[in-house]
Amino acid sequence: MDICAVVMAAGKSTRMKSKHSKVVHRVSGKPIIQWVADALVDAGCLDQVYIVSDQQEEIRNCLGENVAYVLQEEQRGTGHAVMQAAPFLEGRDGAVIVLPGDCPMVSAKTLEKSLKVFEEAGEDCAAVIVTADADDPTGYGRIVRDGDGNVLKIVEHRDCTEEELKLTEINSSMYIFKTSLLLSALGRIGANNAQGEYYLTDTIGILIGDGYKVAAAKTDFDDTRGVNDCVQLAQVQAIMNRRILEKHMRNGVQITDPGTTWIHCDVEIGNDTVILPGTTLMGNTVIGHDCIIGENSRIECSEIGDGTVVDYSIVTQSTIGKDCRIGPFSHIRPACAIADHVTIGAYVEVKASTVGEYTRARHLTYIGDSDVGKNVNFGCGTVTCNFDGQDKAGCTIEDNVFIGGNSNIVSSVVLGKDSYIAAGSTITRDVPPLSLGIGRSQQVNKDQWVSEKSRLRGENYIRLDDKRSEV
Repeated sequence: MDICAVVMAAGKSTRMKSKHSKVVHRVSGKPIIQWVADALVDAGCLDQVYIVSDQQEEIRNCLGENVAYVLQEEQRGTGHAVMQAAPFLEGRDGAVIVLPGDCPMVSAKTLEKSLKVFEEAGEDCAAVIVTADADDPTGYGRIVRDGDGNVLKIVEHRDCTEEELKLTEINSSMYIFKTSLLLSALGRIGANNAQGEYYLTDTIGILIGDGYKVAAAKTDFDDTRGVNDCVQLAQVQAIMNRRILEKHMRNGVQITDPGTTWIHCDVEIGNDTVILPGTTLMGNTVIGHDCIIGENSRIECSEIGDGTVVDYSIVTQSTIGKDCRIGPFSHIRPACAIADHVTIGAYVEVKASTVGEYTRARHLTYIGDSDVGKNVNFGCGTVTCNFDGQDKAGCTIEDNVFIGGNSNIVSSVVLGKDSYIAAGSTITRDVPPLSLGIGRSQQVNKDQWVSEKSRLRGENYIRLDDKRSEV
């Protein structure tokens, strides 16, 4: 059977109160419209057309040019939107899936089930409506069926009788139509209502009036949720996140507090990894096996090797090897490649640098735009001075270098293999291998300087130990 899809994505985001199209807002790291497109592809529907408005550029940036687009210059209802796709539908045989573009929860499973209902309903079936039972159906159109389960009509909430208001099966605004019959019905709907709009639901009544059968495929209510404002966006985010967390937990990942853990849809995590409270994993992040991530860490578009611990830290667009210790309060900025068995400790920042195996920067250090070898020791307070006011350039620190605390390594020096840097040095020239670099002024002690200063001021100077003895 030939299957195509029409997706209505021309909404103005009025209730979102956003300058962006509502369908490009993200749910679990993916634009809403991309969730819809992926569900269609997974259900076997590759031929898709999107009804768009003057915000179409944002949608095109999400979906690319492998799908078709039709501009709806004036928004006059859902039926009017689908009318714009008539040139795309004409001459086609088979079925067309019609979806709103703001329904990120729709799944390929739901679409496949609906297509199966459509095929099994027979030649006299003109359409299938995707429906769901709602705990609170207020505001939704109700599905009225006959004794055989066929749909008799869709009744909007404001038009329901007392008996119809008791119905809990609602219209999801997702449909499958026989393509030729949809085109016929679209040509006969009118805009005789207070809003002066063309409603797609009117086609259902027309098709039933023509003697055709309309079936329904019931799914879980959560799969039908749309996004019209930021409240609904948050609700959908929470449901999607719960599903993602459950998937990882069933695959052997220990998530100690699902209520405070957020994981995007494309994240991969190895089994026996523990995710601690307050952790956010974003983008196409890959976490290895036997890791500990968190508490309160954020990792975005990065790769973390097996056995690594990331504690109270941020990692962005970087690679970290196996058995590393990151944090607490470390910041791994973009374009870092950190090898195996590395320690990046408390209040250490690394930016656009490579760091070799077994290197240690345990606290209060900045490594920027630098190439760091194996088994390097950064003393507390070490800074690679990578910015001269105009350009950024890093240092080269070769294997087995020992850097004493409170040292400044000025770009673009080279610290040779097995060299030492004396604590408190500012290094402005290359240090050869096996050498000691000292870049500090000679210490001078001035005896009795404090007491002499006090005498000139007319102060009585008492030594600290004398005060203690008096107490």
